[in-house]
Amino acid sequence: MVNDRQNLDLTLFAGPAGGAAVEWLISDAPVPYPEAVAAMEARVAAIAAHQAPELVWLLEHPPLYTAGTSARAADLIEARFPVHAAGRGGQFTYHGPGQRIAYVMLNLKRRGPDVRRFVATLEEWIIRTLGCFNVRGERREDRIGVWVRRPEQGEGREDKIAAIGIRLKRWVSLHGIALNVDPDLSHFSGIVPCGVADARYGVTSLVDLGLPVTMPEVDIALRTEFEGLFGPVCGEPLAAATAEAR
Repeated sequence: MVNDRQNLDLTLFAGPAGGAAVEWLISDAPVPYPEAVAAMEARVAAIAAHQAPELVWLLEHPPLYTAGTSARAADLIEARFPVHAAGRGGQFTYHGPGQRIAYVMLNLKRRGPDVRRFVATLEEWIIRTLGCFNVRGERREDRIGVWVRRPEQGEGREDKIAAIGIRLKRWVSLHGIALNVDPDLSHFSGIVPCGVADARYGVTSLVDLGLPVTMPEVDIALRTEFEGLFGPVCGEPLAAATAEAR
């Protein structure tokens, strides 16, 4: 299948010349999901009102499931953890320790109101980050997210290593990406991840692929590759208060 998203010029998504750098924030303790959503909502409103800079917020959540706007009740197999309705697109997904969440709050009105290209650029961000660890991540036209081929596990086998789900308010983005570094992969079995039930498609992580990568190493790669696609960032490497994201 021809992947039209592959043909987009993603480097054009950087902010206009002379624009303010994107604030970069890392929380060092798991953030409860409702608090994270409230902080995002407040920050996005401030960005839309030109009262705060754009923000990328890296964090982890306690174990939980979120249901996107297309989630089907049948895809919740076993509610082992709290289930939260999420305003983002997509279906069910799992979040928990060992998974790097990146909430991306960018003003697409300023950068270019092209949702398709924005999603493709988020995919490219993940793909380039994985490349820093010699992992080949790939996009699929019929499946949002980033996938890794696993031929050693069977013909046609692919595992998802990162999920993407976004929402826009006044052309400012909320939510973002979830990259599996070293989560408990058994927790995904309580749902049909992203509605993909085909047995050929599973989930994986960097550590599951045999790479003993740490979260700080992933954060460095994410920051470097983000700047190459979206422009410069600023801020301390580590910060830890939900209020700081507001």
